Amino acid sequence: MSLLYLHIPYCKRICAYCDFFRSASLATLPAALDAMRSEMERRRDYLGGDPRIRTIYFGGGTPSLCAPQRLQRLIDTASGLWDCSSPEEITVEVNPDDVTDDYVAALRDTAVDRISLGIQSFDDGLLRAMNRRHTAAQAVAAVERLRRAGYDNLSGDLIFGIEGFGGSVLEESLRRMIALGVCHISAYHLTIELGTAFGRRVARGLMHEVDEAVSEREFALVHDMLTAAGYEHYEVSNFALPGCRARHNSAYWTGERYLGIGAGAHSFDGAERRWCTSTVEQYAECDFRYQSELLSDREMYDEYVMTSLRRIEGIDTEYVAERFGRGRAEAMIAAAARWQASGDMIIGRGRMRIPPERFLISDAVIESLFE
Repeated sequence: MSLLYLHIPYCKRICAYCDFFRSASLATLPAALDAMRSEMERRRDYLGGDPRIRTIYFGGGTPSLCAPQRLQRLIDTASGLWDCSSPEEITVEVNPDDVTDDYVAALRDTAVDRISLGIQSFDDGLLRAMNRRHTAAQAVAAVERLRRAGYDNLSGDLIFGIEGFGGSVLEESLRRMIALGVCHISAYHLTIELGTAFGRRVARGLMHEVDEAVSEREFALVHDMLTAAGYEHYEVSNFALPGCRARHNSAYWTGERYLGIGAGAHSFDGAERRWCTSTVEQYAECDFRYQSELLSDREMYDEYVMTSLRRIEGIDTEYVAERFGRGRAEAMIAAAARWQASGDMIIGRGRMRIPPERFLISDAVIESLFE
């Protein structure tokens, strides 16, 4: 089975932290949606002999800029090319201010059964600083409107690690997200990238990245409040109530094959990574351009280490020995000894994992185990 990712890289405005491939010009959006159907047809054989699609995910950008009927047309096209008869979930990312009564009514007529809301914060001052186009009240109304329409599988995004908006501001956002009862929460520590509005502010000295001590306090607050509320901290940035893990993203982390459709979308067939380099203008004209890389055995080992240690299950040491060689597995376990001694890693019963409360240091642990 494989995953299908449908990338819609269009936004009405660009968030201050965003470094993703996206466009704020909506002129080519209708043609791009038609081009996505053409690209699916051209790449129908990419996933190999098993035609079953496990999950479908509409990401962006802002997929909720598209009429739900247009999203369903893409699902219908996929269903004509692969077996989409029993997907585990079909997710669409939405901005809270797009969630009107009319939008939700139209969405109920589609196969979409999971909604990921880009809430980011319940503090209106922070939302303005991030250049978000919704308010805290709109986020609450969006969740309530979706739930009244029968959507129970709801995920909400939060961002923390922003100078001046930790402490009580972050605590209040967490409290309000918990009170809304969404079953999945993605809580991301801000990374300031060059070329973003935040990056330019940092370069001019108008903003500063939070220091390590602040990061640790805020991460601990997020972990403690959400786990106390019954959420499982199952991946560095992801928390779920029982049975509500994000199945699409979880499959990425376990190395499953996926086909990405759309300008800027990435694909992986188990050995080769491929991504679309077309601009939105080129893509809308069905000018599909790609780059690719064939992963070496070392790169596949490093990727397994990285994705595994970001998850609560951690590394299967016997799998490493069988797939990548016993010598490599022994070297990995030896390199992990110092992290075990410091309490930052648990090793035993054939697994190596980072305790969720220590996930903040996962990058350092992972890098030390790379070959």
